[in-house]
Amino acid sequence: MTQAGTTAPTPDSPDELALAAEFATPRREDWQRLVAGVLTKSGVLPEGFDGAPESLLTSKTYDGIEIQPLYTADDAAPPAGFPGLPPYVRGARAEGSVGTGWDVRVLHGSADAAETNKAILADLENGASSVWLRVGGDALPLASLADALNEVYLDLAPIVLDPGADYEAAAEALLGLLAEKNVPDSEVTGTIGADPIALRARTGRPHDIAPAAALAARLSAKHPKLRTLVVNALPYHEAGGSDAQELGAAIAAGVAYLRALTDAGLSVDAAADQLEFRFAATADQFLTIAKLRAARRLWARVCEVSGASGGRGMRQHAVTSPTMFTRRDPWVNLLRTTVACFAAGVGGADAVTVLPFDFAIGLPDAFSRRIARNTQSILLEESKLSGVIDPAGGSWYVENLTDALANAAWREFTEIERQGGIEAVLDSGALAARLAETWEARQKRLATRKDPITGVSEFPDLHEKPVERTPAPSVVDEGGLPRVRYAQAYEELRDRSDAHLAETGERPKVFLATLGPIAAHTARATFAANLLQAGGIEPLNPGAVQDVVASFRESGAKVACLCGTDKLYAEHAAETAKKLKEAGAVRVLLAGKPEYPDVDAYVHAGCDALAALTSILDTLGVK
Repeated sequence: MTQAGTTAPTPDSPDELALAAEFATPRREDWQRLVAGVLTKSGVLPEGFDGAPESLLTSKTYDGIEIQPLYTADDAAPPAGFPGLPPYVRGARAEGSVGTGWDVRVLHGSADAAETNKAILADLENGASSVWLRVGGDALPLASLADALNEVYLDLAPIVLDPGADYEAAAEALLGLLAEKNVPDSEVTGTIGADPIALRARTGRPHDIAPAAALAARLSAKHPKLRTLVVNALPYHEAGGSDAQELGAAIAAGVAYLRALTDAGLSVDAAADQLEFRFAATADQFLTIAKLRAARRLWARVCEVSGASGGRGMRQHAVTSPTMFTRRDPWVNLLRTTVACFAAGVGGADAVTVLPFDFAIGLPDAFSRRIARNTQSILLEESKLSGVIDPAGGSWYVENLTDALANAAWREFTEIERQGGIEAVLDSGALAARLAETWEARQKRLATRKDPITGVSEFPDLHEKPVERTPAPSVVDEGGLPRVRYAQAYEELRDRSDAHLAETGERPKVFLATLGPIAAHTARATFAANLLQAGGIEPLNPGAVQDVVASFRESGAKVACLCGTDKLYAEHAAETAKKLKEAGAVRVLLAGKPEYPDVDAYVHAGCDALAALTSILDTLGVK
């Protein structure tokens, strides 16, 4: 007998539904066998190879962390704990961002108060929840702060200042404005943004921590919800550093501030509450997720050994990496920032800033600010990304990567401490040297396009219309750690090409000496054209022609690149190269690796593309 409204099980229906129960349980050995088959067919697996085939698919981060092609339940990682509890790997709050979402923070850097005010109001009316405002120096004058924040409900929208060395004056100006708005001292929120260590990193000049700590001690007594200090890790990231180096330097800076704040009279708990950490979110989504989770674990350990109570989770502000932005084909930055914002949200950042796609060019316009805001709105409102607490929790890959990155960062941090602390390694140049080593390694991968930059080093648009913006004001004097962008070397080549176009009316060009029918030369001609355009060089492809030397002569080019199959190269490369030189070619390249007489250079997958393109431009006399 069954209850009303229910159906009794039939002989053919199971009492319990077991999805995919008809399939055999897969074994790792079965997967390895399939991987070996694919690698053998593609020629990647050497004959007689007796190791694990998947070892050929592993990669390494710039911190030496091995990334495996497959993670399973056998890949154990230390327990991540629970959301809202130490070590806070799974988030600083038990509820995560469920219900509230993360803080959508927008950056404003214009010196024009009226324009800034208009932009801030538009942001706050359309999804932003806090304002990050650069003040002092060449940015917004402190005297214009009230004008820039006119009609802003300061009791609802926290203000995060970026004041450089003027943090005491900035604090006075902001708190005076809040008092005029009748915001109670106990309800004042936001961040003053004092960060003498980041100033030291940016400028190369000493900036004493003690005044900032004293300011924090003074303000915390009246404004318990206001933070005074920021631990900005962007200078280390923007110098080309790795994720572990960024984390290690940030934790070391946080420790230096803890010492100064406690010396100023604050308890360890109160000192920890004064800090907000700022990290870069990149288009490598898994490393960004792991970095934010690892950062909370590291800081929880610091607070534990410093004697703080168990409820001190790290406050995190994630910013889409300025280093990954391109000036060429800047529209691709929209995709990069979307991935970075997704990773920041999944990683548990408390506040996220999506920089506009034209950030590397100059001050953003209303359209680019709107797109940046809406990127976050879509992920929060339409994709419901904040509706799950720690979405990455339990992922064998993410948990292992978090653990490996935390250990690598802890080694960086302890090495900084061993050498006297963050200020000492900045003054001695030891940290700059380590960051430079990583940047050099990264440059090699960028040059060979092992780290591709879509729209710049790969699939460039030689005829794109440049995006023009008003130059952004410089906030901090340079002189310390460099600020780099991954695309800068390729963009310098494109700048040379643009100058040549403006001077002569045409771009530097290379003739593609296509051998054989279209089917035979298309693959390498496409590769060569893609490579050449990354340097601003126009490829001239004649297609399938009877006399490639005559076509070269008619093209007016001075450099030629042979494109064909290995078989055609063996039959015609040497002879064709000789004839091309007799026809006026000052240099003959070949798309591929086989070497032949009269061929001056070879371009192929994995070659130093920057060196090759620079050499071609030099040969063509492009200044």
